[in-house]
Parts: sequence; C-alpha cells; structure tokens
Amino acid sequence: MDPRIQYVKTSDGVNIAYATAGEGKCLIVAPSPPISHVQRQWDLFSDLYHGLAQRFRAVWYDSRGSGLSDRSAIDFSMQAMLRDLEAVADRAGGGQFGLYAMYDGVPSAIAYAASRSENISHLILADGWTRFSDMDRKSAMEIEAALRHQDWTLYTETLARVLIGYDDPIFAVAFGEFIRDCVEPDALRAAYSKQESGAWDIPDLLDRVKAPTLVVHNRANRFISTESGQRLAAGIPNAQFRVIDDMTFANMPQMIDNFIAETVSTEKQTPGLPSGTALILFADIVDSTALTERLGDATFRAKARELDGALRAAIRERGGTPVEGKLLGDGVLAVFTSARQAIEAALACGRAGEDTALPLHLGLHAGDVIREENNVYGGAVNVASRIAGLSAAGEVLVSETVRSLARTSAGVTFEDRGEQAMKGVGEAVRVWAVREGRAD
Repeated sequence: MDPRIQYVKTSDGVNIAYATAGEGKCLIVAPSPPISHVQRQWDLFSDLYHGLAQRFRAVWYDSRGSGLSDRSAIDFSMQAMLRDLEAVADRAGGGQFGLYAMYDGVPSAIAYAASRSENISHLILADGWTRFSDMDRKSAMEIEAALRHQDWTLYTETLARVLIGYDDPIFAVAFGEFIRDCVEPDALRAAYSKQESGAWDIPDLLDRVKAPTLVVHNRANRFISTESGQRLAAGIPNAQFRVIDDMTFANMPQMIDNFIAETVSTEKQTPGLPSGTALILFADIVDSTALTERLGDATFRAKARELDGALRAAIRERGGTPVEGKLLGDGVLAVFTSARQAIEAALACGRAGEDTALPLHLGLHAGDVIREENNVYGGAVNVASRIAGLSAAGEVLVSETVRSLARTSAGVTFEDRGEQAMKGVGEAVRVWAVREGRAD
C-alpha cells in the first residue's frame, strides 16, 4: 500500500502536496512546518503513517516552503499556514474529520479548530505549544539557535541526535538526511524566525476549541517540558492529557483509534439535537455579497470563519446547540430549550458581529422541529430565518411566542414591530425587537 500524492492550490495560489492512504474515517495529519515531506515520512516513520492508514483514511501534507509543496513560497505567517490546512481540508477532508498535529504544527491546528469547529470531529495534539515561550528548555534552545546559522549538515545531525534525542544512531542519521530533504536552510530559518517573533502564539484561542481533544506529551522532550503540555491541555475545555515515552510516535495510531472510539461512544449517550418544541436562533451576515466584493473573497472568508467560531462558542456557552450542517453565509442555526438563554445568545452573537465588522441579522422563534441526522427542519426554522431577515444590522427580533416565554425571565424589554407578512408563511407573525435592560 503506497500513498497517493496529489496537489491542491491554496487561496493565495500556492501548490500544496498532500498524500492519502487507507480507508474509513478521515484523519488529517498537520505538518510541523517546515520539516515535512509526504513521501519520505511514509518511509521513515512507517510505524506511525502505516498504522494510521490501517485505521483511517489518513491525509497528510507538506506546508508551503517544504517537501513536495512549492519550495519557493516561504511565507510562514499563521495566515499562510492556515491557508495550507484549509486547502487540504476542503479538498480531502470530506466534511468532518479528525485532526492530528505534532510539534510546531500544533499552533495552526488549534487556530483552525477554533475557527472551523464544525469541521473537526476530534483533535489530537502531540508535544505541542501555544506560545514560543513554552520552549522552556533554555540550553537546548540556545544550542539549536547557535547551530541554525552554521554548517547545515552539522545542524541537522545535531538536531536529530542530541537535541531531539533519538536513541537509535542509525535512525538519527536518517532523520538528519530527512530534514535536509524537507527544507532549504533559508526557509527553515524564516519559519523559525516567525515562530520566535510570537506570530504563532495562540493561547487566547484554547478555550474556543470545542472538539474532543487528546493532548499527549513526551517525557523526554528536550525543548518543551511536560508542564507545558499540561498547560496546553488545561486551556482546552475537557481535554484529556497523557504523558508518553514514544519519541517516534509509533504507538500513536492505536492511541488515536482508542480515543476516537471512546469519545464517539460517549457522544452517542449524550442527547443531541431535539425533535419537538425548541427555541430556534437564526443568524446571517448583513449583505454578505457586497462585503465579499469589498473585502475580497479570501479576506471575507477568513473573517467569516473567525466570526463563525465566535458565534458557536457564544451559543454553546449559553446552553444552545449549533446545527453543524449550517455554515456562516448560509446562516448559523442553533436550538435552545430556554428562551432566556436563547435571547442572551442572540445578543452575544450580535456583539460578536460588531467586533468583527460583520454585522448580523438575528431572529428567534419557538416551535416544533424535526431532527434528521445533524440538522433540524420544519416550518418553525423557516419562520426564524424570515424573522432574522427583517432585522436591522445587529438587531435581535423575536416572535410573539418567544416574547411570551421570556418576558418575565430574560432581563430585557421588547419593542413591538407589529404583524409581519413573511414569504412561505401562511399567517402574519407579530414581531418584537429586543432591547437590553429592564424597563423602569
């Protein structure tokens, strides 16, 4: 079984090489920029990659500036790293997928998971960091930095044998050769310089990761201590943490397989989207077509994804369930069992839209919904969407039904907007605007 190597173009025109092998649930392996080479990794780290391909449809790729990807593109900004991951995920992810990252691939994996939570079913992070200062083994860092600008062969062999700490001398030599195949010296220096500047620091994104997460850390890691791994796990809601002694990650395929099986089993026992009566929140960006034309497609998409993550976090924090089948642009749809929480979430979503300069139409209705797979349907959903369409930028409108449920508990006031005829709705619906603060 050999991997199939293909190419995908990023939104800024860079050709990214990616490989696939195996069948079943998709697991994307993010590289540790700029040390990656999709073909050489399959051969050198055979226990890891062959093991993943035996259990999943494994997808791994080379970041720009490395491996079989465009070696002339040496923009190693976080935005560039996310463009690489987004391109591969959109092409090969197949909807929801697991995401596995090691070392310097962890920051971009966290950033992606925080902004594109609807795409990530599980997140696995190994020997990672969230700010460069987590590299708290000072002596190793000083040696690496000093050698980085000296003899290239001496640097790569020292990195493999001494600094990373591979005990097998034959493997250490092979790993030094692997680094030289992965990247040119100037590209590696550019990537590490970007990391050292703090451009990849993402500690503020940890609490926005919603996928079940496993954090593992090697006891023998000579750059990042176990305490750093513990801080990473502590920052992600409900993340599991394990200490390992497995520098080649040979046992990771089985560990990942077990983790996914355990969490899927737990999720099946947890109530999901409701059938029956629910509070329905619908949010949509105001005049998204004009914004796309003004900002450009790539900028608009990046801002919309950031907002999408913020909205889903606001919804979950207030007891709601975002419907993963709905993405921003088509609308963010969520269901609640409490009118008060639904209104609080809608107001928080409005503030998030203002913060990102992407104002929202927001509407709430209550009624019966039908659950099918990971989506909800029914006339009540259509009414919520129509109510949202009536709202001004950043305004929350609710139906009479929602007002009746919330008027004594939500801590807000309501302004009557009268009976409103709605396309596709047989009878006019009385609509109210939400105003923060109680009436005097």
